[in-house]
Amino acid sequence: MTETSESAGLDFIRQGIVDWLKKAPDGAQVVTRFPPEPNGYLHIGHAKAICLNFGISEEYGGPCFLRFDDTNPLKEDQAYADAIVKDVHWLGFDWGDRLTHASDYYPHFYDCALQLIHAGKAYVDSLNGDEIREYRGTLKEPGRNSPYRDRSVEESLELFAAMRAGDFADGEVCLRARIDMASPNINMRDPILYRIRKAAHQRTGDEWCIYPMYDFAHPISDALEGITHSLCTLEFEDHRPLYNWVIDNLDFEARPRQIEFSRLNLAYTITSKRKLLQLIEEGVVAGWDDPRMPTLAGMRRRGYTPAAIRDFCGRVGITKKENIIQMGVLENSVREDLGESAHRVMAVLDPLKVTLTNWPGDKVEMHTAQNHPAYPEMGEREIPLTREIYIERDDFMEDPPRKFFRLRPGGEVRLRYGYIIKCEQVIKDDNGNIIELLCSYDPDTRSGGDNQRKVKGTIHWVSATESLPAEVRLYDRLFSVPRPDADSSGRDFREFLNPDSLQVMHGCRVEASLASADDAAVQFERTGYFVRDPLDSRANKLVFNRVVTLRDSWAKLEKQDVAQA
Repeated sequence: MTETSESAGLDFIRQGIVDWLKKAPDGAQVVTRFPPEPNGYLHIGHAKAICLNFGISEEYGGPCFLRFDDTNPLKEDQAYADAIVKDVHWLGFDWGDRLTHASDYYPHFYDCALQLIHAGKAYVDSLNGDEIREYRGTLKEPGRNSPYRDRSVEESLELFAAMRAGDFADGEVCLRARIDMASPNINMRDPILYRIRKAAHQRTGDEWCIYPMYDFAHPISDALEGITHSLCTLEFEDHRPLYNWVIDNLDFEARPRQIEFSRLNLAYTITSKRKLLQLIEEGVVAGWDDPRMPTLAGMRRRGYTPAAIRDFCGRVGITKKENIIQMGVLENSVREDLGESAHRVMAVLDPLKVTLTNWPGDKVEMHTAQNHPAYPEMGEREIPLTREIYIERDDFMEDPPRKFFRLRPGGEVRLRYGYIIKCEQVIKDDNGNIIELLCSYDPDTRSGGDNQRKVKGTIHWVSATESLPAEVRLYDRLFSVPRPDADSSGRDFREFLNPDSLQVMHGCRVEASLASADDAAVQFERTGYFVRDPLDSRANKLVFNRVVTLRDSWAKLEKQDVAQA
């Protein structure tokens, strides 16, 4: 497609919309929808569809519907619907008064089915499920007509009414479209339009015992809502002829158009709701909002920001080509967002006690620290320095390599925002483990003072008496291979679970300023970005989740793994 000057750089969907608007009547609006099924939580793949549909409505000044595809009461729940509403709002999108449900249109679906039966384009079939699959044929062999395909209109109408009245058991009969059992597209081989489900629906209760199939309900819902562009992922491409058949054979003024794009395949994760639920039920993860999950609820709890996810979806782009997106692309979007917005604080995850032997008694001295080195307008905070402090255990080595610029016996480092200290003595327990360092400090080297004697190393620290205890959870990729659900050897996806996806660290110490921390992420200096866990943190227990590391330590390995997947 040749790009015009006003639309250069647009993806193929937006380019198509630009072309459509040029031919559309004056005043025509672009109308989109996001149609999730309330049978699980939204995941990162849904975020791409959300950003696309709501983004297009914002760009072209048309409405976007949030429509729940609630046509299968056996798997759906209102709790899932509530979670979806929360997630879409959290991403930053709103639908106004356009929250709808497929169940709103149940009477319309039924009337449409009657229209097709009257027109001889649908019939009630008495084959059971196994027989229907047998008669359908294969990709290489055409299907065979059901022996009930030639039922009269009158008999099918009578049987369909009996289905509606509850006179048949589940699976005993169904309503099928009369299209072409020899079609090369299996979806067109007399697809099922209605099946019996004697189950209470979360919105309509026991009013209905027959429910439409997605491929029947979806195009009708689109037409009823005036959707102009029905955007979906590539697995629905083979369903498009059926989508068009439904629209073409019913009396609708609206003519929605289905357009497919590649789904978001994120490395080292899975997005199958069935498999995610399996991990929850087996106790592998703590729930839909476990911070290792690819769900939006999990990412929110982990500390990912809506802005970062929207940026990631923009970077991924809209194409027709299936590919695997490296996890590092998502994490870089998170880093860039938090790098601009997150306050800097000090925390020690693996504490080693340091006693400043020449520090005066119980003196507490306040030192000023910037909340963000690049943005003075983000303010400052006061950090207490005391005789006893904690440093990171790996910031000290008794026998270090040549280019180790942190603390060593007889060596000097600067305490961040504080003084230069020198290690005078190493204290060990009976097993030879280092339990304390005795250090001296140089009172003439206060950070920001006149004496700026240089040392090569600067380390972070917290006061032993003025800091707070915390539990820190280090999250990593849930799986150890890029495509755990697409292994050619046939191994179960659970065999690829990463045993190091969660490391819980107890006995950590953090700045006292974090006692009143809100849900905003902070940067633990030299360690990573962290956020207080919104569920497990309490007044007497601080729990922090690692959002993302400061650098992408997986980048090289992930690039190789994804190329081979």
